[in-house]
Amino acid sequence: MSIVTSVPQQQTRTIGQPLIFAMAAASGIAVANIYYNQPMMVTIAASFTGQSGPGLIPTVTQLGYAAGLLLLVPLGDVFERRTLIVLQFLMLAVASLLAAFAPTGWTLLGASLLLGIGATAAQQIVPVAASLAAPARRGAVVGSVMSGLLGGILLSRTLAGLVAGYAGWRAMFLLGAPLALLGALLMYLVLPKGAAATRSPLGYPALMASLIHLWREEPRLRQATLTQAALFASFSAFWTILALYLDRSVYHLGSGIAGLFGVVGAVGVFAAPAAGRLADRVGGRPVIILGAALTLAAWLLFIGWTSLIGLTVGVILLDLGVQSALVANQQVIFGLREEAKGRVNTLFMGGMFLGGTLGSMGAMMAWDRAGWQGVGYFAMVLAILAGVFMAIKPRQAW
Repeated sequence: MSIVTSVPQQQTRTIGQPLIFAMAAASGIAVANIYYNQPMMVTIAASFTGQSGPGLIPTVTQLGYAAGLLLLVPLGDVFERRTLIVLQFLMLAVASLLAAFAPTGWTLLGASLLLGIGATAAQQIVPVAASLAAPARRGAVVGSVMSGLLGGILLSRTLAGLVAGYAGWRAMFLLGAPLALLGALLMYLVLPKGAAATRSPLGYPALMASLIHLWREEPRLRQATLTQAALFASFSAFWTILALYLDRSVYHLGSGIAGLFGVVGAVGVFAAPAAGRLADRVGGRPVIILGAALTLAAWLLFIGWTSLIGLTVGVILLDLGVQSALVANQQVIFGLREEAKGRVNTLFMGGMFLGGTLGSMGAMMAWDRAGWQGVGYFAMVLAILAGVFMAIKPRQAW
């Protein structure tokens, strides 16, 4: 079964820096909602003593994000994305208020599920950016928008920690509501009406079924997804074990210091646009292979240069490698099907996060059996596997 659908002739693609900046900012605002709860878990649990619900908040939020990725992001191929994006931001505002005034831990758990679902507005914005950009600039535009998304991930924990420290965790969720409304207003005002709306004739059941056919029919999508899944698994292995390593190794440092290494990850915010521009010039494949090589080099440093300096340099290389490959892979996949960008993004991001989950699980097993060295060897195999996936040419030319 082919999923090719007729696509109306698009208007001339023009996208300026103000629009790119607005999409980057909105992406960061949306995705930040997944991470606000993480630095506030101790204070949240203290507010609901004796209730088990709050302990599940990070997991339920991530499950909500996965559900939104699977069930909502493909709708961008059927309905106007600007409308979907605005509605999802409004969902975030309502869910933030529900969380702020939650009378019980279970109410907060339900609000967290909605926050995760609504946060996939960021994954609606990225395909819009790819559709509005000229093919020769697609990598640069996607990279710029991704820098905003990465900035949202990086700054969300810092913001939540500061607000919760001074005004309590409910204040952070209260702040989340106007931020979400700002995102809704921003996207309503700046996104062109009908932007990237391909109006696929598929109904919802057929739209979901087409995910299987899209996966089968696009070897480059499979290649990009498997490559990024392996790299993200290697990335997740590091962050899953880092606090344990710092605590039990010669450093004897706590989880607070582990969190500070996340600040070093700011390099990814600046690397994303550069990686996109490079992918536009030389193609996605060389940038992705370079990303896999940097990831491998990072792990060689982690297990071979046992000092905080080596750890810091390794974090920089790891973030550069994984984020550069991510943007380059997105430059590739968003050039595949004009009428199916939402579904392409669903499959790609879904595969990437599944890889991250498996990487975390594998890292814990390696840590229990062989310590930090075992985790390093496991992660290096993943980086090499990513390079192998990308080195094998698919049936279609790049």
